[in-house]
Amino acid sequence: MTQVSVHVPEPPEQAGQVGTLAPEVPVPNGPIERFMAALIRKLSWSKLADPKVAMAISGVGLLLGMLVGATAPNVQTLPFVRLPLSHLLTPLGDHGLISDAVATTLLYTGDVLACLGLAGMLWAHSQGWRPDPRRLLLASAAVVAVMVNLTPVGSSDTASFAAYGLIAAHGGNPYILTPHLWGDHTYTRVVGGPWRNVPSVYGPIATLIQAFAAWIGGPQHVAITIWVLMILTGAVFVGVGYLLLKTSDDPVRATLFWVANPVLIQQLVGGGQIDTFLAAAAICAIQAARRLTGKWGDVLTGVLIGLTCGIKINGLLIAAGLALPLLMRREWMRTARIAAVSLATIALEYGYYGLSALKPLRTASGYVGLPSPWRVFQAVADVLGVPSSTTTTLISVLWLIALLVIAWLIYQRISSDQPREVVAPFALAFAWILVAPWVFAWYTALAWVTLTQVPRNRMTRWLAIVTVLLALWRSGGGHGGPQL
Repeated sequence: MTQVSVHVPEPPEQAGQVGTLAPEVPVPNGPIERFMAALIRKLSWSKLADPKVAMAISGVGLLLGMLVGATAPNVQTLPFVRLPLSHLLTPLGDHGLISDAVATTLLYTGDVLACLGLAGMLWAHSQGWRPDPRRLLLASAAVVAVMVNLTPVGSSDTASFAAYGLIAAHGGNPYILTPHLWGDHTYTRVVGGPWRNVPSVYGPIATLIQAFAAWIGGPQHVAITIWVLMILTGAVFVGVGYLLLKTSDDPVRATLFWVANPVLIQQLVGGGQIDTFLAAAAICAIQAARRLTGKWGDVLTGVLIGLTCGIKINGLLIAAGLALPLLMRREWMRTARIAAVSLATIALEYGYYGLSALKPLRTASGYVGLPSPWRVFQAVADVLGVPSSTTTTLISVLWLIALLVIAWLIYQRISSDQPREVVAPFALAFAWILVAPWVFAWYTALAWVTLTQVPRNRMTRWLAIVTVLLALWRSGGGHGGPQL
């Protein structure tokens, strides 16, 4: 494919450095890339790239999202749940349709501003801005400390987590029993409608975390259970930020991509998402694989991979991504050792519940929804009279093929001098976001946390755009449909 080089003059001290969202790298000579290059070239030297402006915009975006949580319950938050700081303001839900419009406007405007703020900070960084990552971490930790005391925003997932945790904490099997079948009205009424009759699709480690929170909250205090989940999520989010600060080759970039990323703060912390734990286990596995050698290093890497898969099944993307460079270097013994420990860890985790822990995944694999292109494929198949079972089978095969193809293309587009132990997991994680039949903005956590370790890349702009589009498309307090 013909390549063109789009170049933006850099300050002298940054000459030769490839920016994050800046358009200095070769891009395909296509209309979309040309348009994006021209747009980014203009914006990356606008006032938006002023660090103070970018941080202010990010702050306003986060504040708007927090206002939605502070005025719970409303159409963008869980019903019946008010965490401590949500008692300070009057609930918007008490004022009907006007309040629904206000809450939705606040949340969506906050999402857009958070994305613009993120872009501005990354452009400023590409032009030489080198903030103290420790101060960024502390500032983000302060925001997180407030956010975990607000009712979750944009998703009902924390209510499902609480319900599954209650079932597990009291000896039930959340992979067989649903919140409705368990019959605890205090918890069930908070769960999003589509989820009340759906068993857990999360791994046993996620269930253990949820059960711990429910053990603290007890059967009568769903708000306390959700509060504990929010606190744990916030602590893990900041903890990952600290780990990246200490272990990344470029701690400033890693901090901007993760703990100071306003879009991720909104989606992961504001929504109390389990993907925060997934990303934490994943980056620990990646860093262990990169930095530790010898048998015990491989054992630790295998255990961490197993824990990742024990949180959500898409942790397998990290397993495959770490295995690929080892196989390409023909490190057979190391690959076998890590794989054996990973499988043993997974077997130990899933052994407690048996095969029942995997059954709900088969149902979940049939979910298809916009903006995934497979929803269009499904609609066309319905019009043509193709049986739904046949369509589901076709999609389940074709999207996996598409995943591998797109992942390979992404892998090839990132400079060959970058560490393959990071590039391969990122390529798979991002490709999964692009082609999976059912995705949400918080699913991008896996891609963002791996991208923090890639010094030079061409994918940052696209990951940022995809993340905010998903945030705008699927952000409804969990009232509009199932959220996995």
